Amino acid sequence: MIHEVVGQLPPESTQQAVGYPSLFLLVALGALVPVVPTGALVSSAAVVAFHQTDPFALLVVFGVASSAAFLGDICLYWLGQRGVRSRNGSKWLQTISDRAAPERLAQAQQKLDEHGSVVLVLSRLVPAGRIPVMLACLLGRMPMRRFARGDVPACLAWAATYQLIGILGGSLFPEPWQGVVAAVGLTLLISGAPAVWRRARARFSR
Repeated sequence: MIHEVVGQLPPESTQQAVGYPSLFLLVALGALVPVVPTGALVSSAAVVAFHQTDPFALLVVFGVASSAAFLGDICLYWLGQRGVRSRNGSKWLQTISDRAAPERLAQAQQKLDEHGSVVLVLSRLVPAGRIPVMLACLLGRMPMRRFARGDVPACLAWAATYQLIGILGGSLFPEPWQGVVAAVGLTLLISGAPAVWRRARARFSR
């Protein structure tokens, strides 16, 4: 049944015309609303691109994903700056504050003081690390220009990492859907493992 569906897929040109804009919008939205599994989206897109005949498909996925992540980060940081400057605060600032545990925020502020904007690169690669570091940047009144300079390599490293996961999934299986399932599963495992570990450690430490 699955093979029949795969055989009826539209041509590559149609897939790219629909897929690239969709990937851009979803990744940018995921950067603004940190509930969308953007890493899984990039890995899935990389699997599909890996199986296409276009030699530049993977490069396009990388460019689309990294630029969308950067745009989303910049928009979220701009909204956060408005909240910091506002007397009554901002719902966007409150939203990202609610998603940052106090201990992770304190740790992010300490690392930001010690290593500066280099921490931005690591925060994009560590699951659930982006929001605490961004919030620390906001509370530390980091200028937008400095944040953007640090966020560029962060988004490039993030897109490359999840694209490599997709390429790995695509190379292990002959069918794209099989690689997508493997890449999404691995991405979700990587994203959820730290939270599971923290909960287990807290339970056994009682």
